[in-house]
Amino acid sequence: MNECLACELADGRRFLPGGLIHSTDYWLVEHCTGPLGLGTLIVKPKRHVTAVGDLSDAEASELGLLLRRTSAVARDLIDADQVYNCLWSHAGGVPGHLHYVVQPVTREQAADADALGPDLQAAMFANGHAPESAEVERMADLARHRFATG
Repeated sequence: MNECLACELADGRRFLPGGLIHSTDYWLVEHCTGPLGLGTLIVKPKRHVTAVGDLSDAEASELGLLLRRTSAVARDLIDADQVYNCLWSHAGGVPGHLHYVVQPVTREQAADADALGPDLQAAMFANGHAPESAEVERMADLARHRFATG
């Protein structure tokens, strides 16, 4: 297998700001390491898999409930107006470790970028501003508490 950022973050070969937030039998929840805003969470399978069609029945059965729960946590973290759930699974133009980006979005973020949906995400990547590690740590602690308390 080629280098995989998702695997390297999960197994500690690369530093993950905020650390592991939550896990199930088959999935991990982490804070996003990119410029998609504070409170954006990543839901990814524990094993390296590049397509939803290749998920096991057990992985697939956990996914829906975990995405719903992660979306509620992300919404509450920043009092979002909407939470986007996007499947991403390409890296460098080839299929990569699939992951769901669970992105809480506020009216202010949309107004600042004058964009919504994929256009907002593209604008955030163009801006390139990733949250500071200390902010991510704080947000990850809040998210861990929300997952732990239901």
